[in-house]
Amino acid sequence: MIFLYSTLFLIGTALIALRLADEHADRAEWVRLAALQPERPAPYDPSLVSELPEPAQRFFNFAITPGTPLYRVAKLRMEGQFSLGSKAAPNYQPMRAEQILAAPEGFVWRMRLKGPMLICGSDSSCWTRFRILGLIPVARQGGNSDHARSAFGRYVAEAVFWTPAALLPGPGITWEAVDTDTARVTLSSGDLSQSVSIHMDKEGQPTHVSFMRWSNANPEKTFRLQPFGGILSDFREIQGFRLPYQVDAGNGFGTDEYFVFFKARINDIHFDHNKR
Repeated sequence: MIFLYSTLFLIGTALIALRLADEHADRAEWVRLAALQPERPAPYDPSLVSELPEPAQRFFNFAITPGTPLYRVAKLRMEGQFSLGSKAAPNYQPMRAEQILAAPEGFVWRMRLKGPMLICGSDSSCWTRFRILGLIPVARQGGNSDHARSAFGRYVAEAVFWTPAALLPGPGITWEAVDTDTARVTLSSGDLSQSVSIHMDKEGQPTHVSFMRWSNANPEKTFRLQPFGGILSDFREIQGFRLPYQVDAGNGFGTDEYFVFFKARINDIHFDHNKR
């Protein structure tokens, strides 16, 4: 019996130490990304995008009001639903999360599900780590090229609708017109490259984004390029940016297999240095 208690104590201690180490890594990465925010960014002027294809110009001129400081790092708080199941049986769970987004450098998404299993953890450009009951690991991935490529696709797409200033013309960024109401941006950083298509209305307000994402969300659990995308709505102006406060996203976008596993309602977006 003493041996059993000792074993349980050691396991519990190890799990607590692992969680504390993970939380320390979360905070360190959050601080690193926050430091990338420019202190006195230049203001937006439509001339910055005057040489881009017309749909890209329309997108930027909708998303950024002239004179807006061009902050490139956003901090968000959100709630909504996250699926733990499949299209046939979604098993949506109430979700709360906070995120820092700093394309092309990375992101951290810290999430907690309020369902019976009490799942919490974080996703980033470097790891995916979640646990039940606050301690027991149920997902622990990352540190390889597949994870990095998949994560890069996510935060490039999110930059389209939450940090548009990060996608203004510059090194590693190219824009092209797909059709009269669709622009495609390609962001390259190191060995990673991701293209995302932005579908918009006549005013330049995005209606949805779509792209081919490197993912293993398939029955074979094999990494491959798969359609991914999301619907954007409830646009609001914050600090000179017009951004979506409702995002519904999932795998198989544009196909019969489309399954929305992520339904987010934004509670707060800000770009300030002095806010957590």
